[in-house]
Amino acid sequence: MPNPDVIIIGAGAAGLAAAKTLTAAGRSVTVLEAMNRIGGRAWTRSSDFGLPFDIGCAWLHAGDRNPFMADAARLGWTTHHHDMGLDHLYFGARKASPEELAAVTSADDHVAEALAAGTPDDRLSSLLADTGAMRASATYAGPMDFGKDADEISAADFNAAADLYPDYFTKEGFGALIHAWGADVPVELSTPVTAIDWSGQGVAVETPRGTLRARACIVTVSTGVLAFEDIRFTPALPESHLEAIFDLPMGLLTKIPVEIEGGLPGLSPFDDLLIERRAQHDLYFLCFPFSLPLMVGFVGGDFAWEMEAAGEAAAVDFITDRLVDIFGASLRPRIGRSQMTNWAGERRTRGAYASARPGRAAARAALATPVANRIFFAGEALAGSLMQTAGGARLSGESTARALLQTL
Repeated sequence: MPNPDVIIIGAGAAGLAAAKTLTAAGRSVTVLEAMNRIGGRAWTRSSDFGLPFDIGCAWLHAGDRNPFMADAARLGWTTHHHDMGLDHLYFGARKASPEELAAVTSADDHVAEALAAGTPDDRLSSLLADTGAMRASATYAGPMDFGKDADEISAADFNAAADLYPDYFTKEGFGALIHAWGADVPVELSTPVTAIDWSGQGVAVETPRGTLRARACIVTVSTGVLAFEDIRFTPALPESHLEAIFDLPMGLLTKIPVEIEGGLPGLSPFDDLLIERRAQHDLYFLCFPFSLPLMVGFVGGDFAWEMEAAGEAAAVDFITDRLVDIFGASLRPRIGRSQMTNWAGERRTRGAYASARPGRAAARAALATPVANRIFFAGEALAGSLMQTAGGARLSGESTARALLQTL
């Protein structure tokens, strides 16, 4: 591998975007990816159900600002505008009344007003009561959105996130879209970076295949990977950056899709169904997207970490039992293939996406500050108001590359 102008660590949306931006500006680039594929947390797989299924990110959030929407149109991807409004709500096995369902919208408005007014306690949970519709609103806002329970979320960080409407879903897979978009970027796969030495001129980047030198590098790995110190920095990163890494821990959103032939009564394609349960063991379903025979279950926050530790069989049993609670035992024989995603157990990500601890919303800006104009960070954790999204990660990679160009 020849020494380039810039080394990019990670071939997810941010790394691929940075590579495209730098290459278009005439700079030589080497992209190093620890996995055996590009895309990072964007990954479409067809082997599980015989059709494209997104193991990672699936929604094209903020479609009016998401740069991947243009690529979807150019490549002929099938997209569907998904209204994220709650269609069905259950408290355990009891179906919520229309009044209770409508109250969830009022609870959402209450949270928005409280955030706008400010709060002395930076925990999102301080704005949320643990009762009825407010509890359902908290589940949507916390575990099913930010990937964390509300008491672990900074209210200021949550408030800084953009409204991601309009949302789109793609039949061919968001991961497949990102793979097609990034296919023209040369990437050194299965090449994990173990160390970055910035003690001399430029940077020296160590891998099992040897050491590369460059004038600068862009690090796009997750904060989970950085916190586990899978990459050693010499000298150590500034204290401000180390604090920021640990102040932006990874949340988790776990998918448990199950195949159901024949549909379920009262459910239409793309309906949103939420089951509120005790101890935040809550469950959300995206119902039969594109009329496919899949009920895609989601659990988030602390419960997601527990679920992935319990394993796929336990997760599928949990999903199946909850559906049987509502739709009856006759459903059980119609359950087909199933699966559980496992981003907690993926060493190269160690979670789904990052959010700030309460009181630590400034961590994103701290981590985004270049180190000696040689080490730059990019990714979904540094995507501004489009934090936690693949579209935001791409924009982060592009803007970071442009900033680096000013220093070369």
